[in-house]
Amino acid sequence: MEVFIIVVLALALVTVAMGVKSVPQGTEWTVERFGRYTKTLEPGLNLIVPFVDQVGNKINMMEQVLDVPSQEVITRDNAMVQVDGVVFYQVLDAAKAAYEVQNLQYAILNLTMTNIRTVMGSMDLDELLSQRDLINARLLSVVDDATTPWGVKVTRIEIKDISPPRDLVESMGRQMKAERDKRAAILEAEGKRQAAILQAEGDKQAAILQAEGQKEAAFREAEARERLAEAEAKATTAVSEAIAKGDVQAINYFVATRYTEALEKVASAPNQKLILMPLEAASVIGALGGIAELTKEALARPAAGGK
Repeated sequence: MEVFIIVVLALALVTVAMGVKSVPQGTEWTVERFGRYTKTLEPGLNLIVPFVDQVGNKINMMEQVLDVPSQEVITRDNAMVQVDGVVFYQVLDAAKAAYEVQNLQYAILNLTMTNIRTVMGSMDLDELLSQRDLINARLLSVVDDATTPWGVKVTRIEIKDISPPRDLVESMGRQMKAERDKRAAILEAEGKRQAAILQAEGDKQAAILQAEGQKEAAFREAEARERLAEAEAKATTAVSEAIAKGDVQAINYFVATRYTEALEKVASAPNQKLILMPLEAASVIGALGGIAELTKEALARPAAGGK
């Protein structure tokens, strides 16, 4: 009797263990009844029919990364390059991922490698090296559409490395150096041209300013000569009026002024070493005396008028 009870208890424990399933977070389990899919167990505590239902596949529902091994690709311009990459995917439907395709990761890997050869083989080498984002987008679109029936969402495909042959890399380096030298020569020539233009503009402005300065100086000089001529005319008029009135001192002033001017011109001549004065000193002294008298009379007239 005791043995029977023990057997019953053991059977009950086994039944409970087979009927209660605890699914961890991030995974889903498929349930099969006599080999046929019936339902999917989600994370948490789940119950199934013991001895009838059993767990078929345990599917990882988190985003996963799949490395794409390096492979040779021939471009449209017959350049052979080594290419590798990575694929990011996530299972959205556990049942499809378990029963629509066998060996899901292997299928995704081969599909990606095939499409890498197709997409990159339709492009030139320069396009491969400069349009990597376009390549990633085209690969993602094609592979994601192909894996939709498997209950998989391909989130990203990234090309990690594109390696051209060594001789092609050296040729590209020489071409790049030639392009840079060309741009440097163009920039240098452009700089010289701009410098020449700026120099010409500066010379032009300097010439304009110099011409304006000369014009202003000539105007000032002409104005000074005009004022001097007016002053001389007024002085001559005053002397003429004094002579007309019979003022001998005015005559002496006029003669002394002209005599002094003539003597100054003779003395300033570069080829004159000796100056002869045929006039008597008394005449010069008399003329200077006349100048002094005129000065005194000119000063005395305003004083008399003030009284």
